[in-house]
Amino acid sequence: MAAIPTLLPSHDFREALRRRGGEAASRCYQCATCSGVCELAPDEAPFPRRLMLWAQWGLADRLAADPAVWLCHQCNDCTVHCPRDAKPGDVVQVIRALVIEKLAFPGFLGRLVGAARSSWPLLVGLPIAFWVVLLAATGHLAVPAGLPQNWAFEQLVPHLLIYSVFFPAAGWAMLAAWVSGRRFWGLLTANSPGKGSFLAGLAPALGEVATHKRFGTCGAAKPREFGHLTLMWGFVGAAVTSGLLIVGIYIQHLAMPLALTHPYKILGNLSAVLLVIGAGVLVANRLGGGVKAGASTAFDTYFLTVVVLVITTGVLSEVARLSLTAEFALAVYIAHLGLVLCLFLTFPYSKFAHLLYRSLAMVHERGSQAQAPSA
Repeated sequence: MAAIPTLLPSHDFREALRRRGGEAASRCYQCATCSGVCELAPDEAPFPRRLMLWAQWGLADRLAADPAVWLCHQCNDCTVHCPRDAKPGDVVQVIRALVIEKLAFPGFLGRLVGAARSSWPLLVGLPIAFWVVLLAATGHLAVPAGLPQNWAFEQLVPHLLIYSVFFPAAGWAMLAAWVSGRRFWGLLTANSPGKGSFLAGLAPALGEVATHKRFGTCGAAKPREFGHLTLMWGFVGAAVTSGLLIVGIYIQHLAMPLALTHPYKILGNLSAVLLVIGAGVLVANRLGGGVKAGASTAFDTYFLTVVVLVITTGVLSEVARLSLTAEFALAVYIAHLGLVLCLFLTFPYSKFAHLLYRSLAMVHERGSQAQAPSA
């Protein structure tokens, strides 16, 4: 006789789901319309019907181990067609946030970011306050006398001081993401070991992420595809530009600030344009509201707000350096450094972690397909 599976319902999970904006799950009566209209759900393992059922029961462990939670892109085609207004797309979005919190390392940071509705002053304010204290302690909080007309931020905040903060912050974020990712991968492979090389599945998965290929199949929320794509490549371009600047300063010995016509500067400014466009599209989509746009939770709003503030202060600090007072530019630059630090430190716990978990889910999906017998 086959073993009877053990179900461990969690009242706390159901309460958290309701509190975070997933209360509509209780209206689901398992008609499977959502699974029928979803273009992303594979025939052999359709979703989001089972995710809605498990959410109603409070089966947090099963949801945390199911790659379908991440293969869903919140297209909201399911929500548009749901006859009970159970909002499957929005419910799965809340589930993703709770899974991030469940797998977070350390757990208290996951809970802190998950409670962004009340903790955002701490999450945003502490990194900015840290930079103010650090610059004051090192004598860099004021604009020095005799600053040349064509000055660079490095003359106010030395690069070595910035590296001494961001390299450890990036290292910590990578460590936390690694531990959380290992936990998730362990859950995936425990249920379905799959077949084939992890690296063999990683390359095509990252290719899909880079092109947002699956997002292109969405109907109701298709406008979000362009916003997500431009925002992602804006971040990639900004990261590449930062790396090139390190090479330029310490290997090529380039004089700062770079001319606006320098290739590194052009890439940086182009990346800024992509970030502005992407963030603008996503903000407009959220402000537009409606079923197709998807519901905005505090978890989503916190992340998008920090991203918008990072972009705004980054662009404004450069504009201020070129045309406004150095004192104002320094103030904006300090806020920018604090917001970027906030983004770094919360990467494994915020919506940014979608990049990690969705990529792993796609890799596992390919391994599972390789394992399945051919027809």
